[in-house]
Amino acid sequence: MHRDFTTMLVGGISGLLLQMLHPGALAGVWDHSEFRKDMSGRLRRTAEFISVTTYGSAADADAMIGRVRRIHDHVHGTLPDGTPYSANDPDLLTWVHVAGAASFLAAYLRYRNPGMRGADQDRYYAETAITAERLGAAELPRSRRAVALYLESVRPNLLFDHRTADVARAILGQPAPSLALVPYRELVTRASIDLLPPWAARMHGLSVPQHQRPAVRAGLRSVAAVTRWALESNAA
Repeated sequence: MHRDFTTMLVGGISGLLLQMLHPGALAGVWDHSEFRKDMSGRLRRTAEFISVTTYGSAADADAMIGRVRRIHDHVHGTLPDGTPYSANDPDLLTWVHVAGAASFLAAYLRYRNPGMRGADQDRYYAETAITAERLGAAELPRSRRAVALYLESVRPNLLFDHRTADVARAILGQPAPSLALVPYRELVTRASIDLLPPWAARMHGLSVPQHQRPAVRAGLRSVAAVTRWALESNAA
């Protein structure tokens, strides 16, 4: 799953939008990053973390996890309502992991392998939970049913405010690397919004009109197939 570039990109953007609905996750980005100037850098660092912990040696994965934990040691503060938060909070780490993993899997099912066996989907959750545990997450759901129940249980704690909107604009407004890639960026952005759970899309006030969704999905499948072919040809 993690080597399929386009589905990981779509899932990653959608996952960030979902993660930012949690006040603690939002505060960590708002208070401790220059997201307006460096959102693309954040995306690259997330991709690097996933790549190393998926495909690197055990030693490389341990080093990457240790690096992230040391960064998290300095990410803490107080929410607008006075509640303290910390990036090392096990519950917050669980939220960030589950929101990301669920989004990656949803993108893979929609744009790469809709026939993926349920047992393999559960296996994905179980395997990726190992890394999250190493980061400090706790009580991680390890199956589709457990993830669905978890997301439903967290929903009352989520919110959307002007800060969420500001971060979402930064996530969705990243410029394309070149003019030639502007249509690709626009398609990926729309597919990422379309991938959000309906309740999360409503919270963000984002949507892809119903009549446009078939074209967005067909277009993204075509682009994903071409990108997959190009990357595999270059690797050969």
